[in-house]
Amino acid sequence: MVDKNKCIGCGACEGVCPVGAITMLDDKSEINKDKCIKCGTCEGICPVEAIKIEK
Repeated sequence: MVDKNKCIGCGACEGVCPVGAITMLDDKSEINKDKCIKCGTCEGICPVEAIKIEK
């Protein structure tokens, strides 16, 4: 899940997602839950802690 209030739209998460589950929508990250493999890579790279992976 992406906290849209925290997300600064830097795109760091989009660049590290191994399955391409993250896209930018209205300058905010959007995670495709069907594609997401819950690896946590995006959560770890987010500079503002806007991503929380629901396992």
